[in-house]
Amino acid sequence: MSLTVIPTALPEVLIIEPKVFGDARGFFFESYNERAFEEATGIKRSFVQDNHSRSARNVLRGLHYQIQNPQGKLVRVTAGEVFDVAVDIRRSSPNFGKWVGVSLSAENKRQLWIPEGFAHGFLVLSETADFLYKTTDYWFPEHERAVLWNDPAIGVQWPLNGGEPVMAEKDRGAHLLREADCYE
Repeated sequence: MSLTVIPTALPEVLIIEPKVFGDARGFFFESYNERAFEEATGIKRSFVQDNHSRSARNVLRGLHYQIQNPQGKLVRVTAGEVFDVAVDIRRSSPNFGKWVGVSLSAENKRQLWIPEGFAHGFLVLSETADFLYKTTDYWFPEHERAVLWNDPAIGVQWPLNGGEPVMAEKDRGAHLLREADCYE
């Protein structure tokens, strides 16, 4: 398996492009291979949980993280398109409060590696989107936290096409970064 790794403005957050084999019949690619991932990225992680969500256009989920049992996430889209965002919330990091956003779609087959210590969210750009992600730790609802999606101190440039995004109440009422539980 051959992977292309593309750095982002946040050095720990990586775009992963798998080698896709396609012809008139369709396509094939390995969506995950532990050995190839480690060789291409230098990151050795075990994934313990796979999650799958489907969301409608303009649904915004995030910016989520777990303050204990932090999760690294390898995310991808199998139907539709999202704008995927990672925010560095490690107070000791020179990139604290900075963000990066990437388009992930069924068409481009890109994946994004979001390591522990980052908040994560996405906005659905297509009619619907199927979003899949692997996590390095289990979900612990008592440790789940969220940073406000439109915190001006972070300044994520969400590609909204007018109006407010559709969100869960817990995301709409999330903390500003300055008030949030963060990693040291």
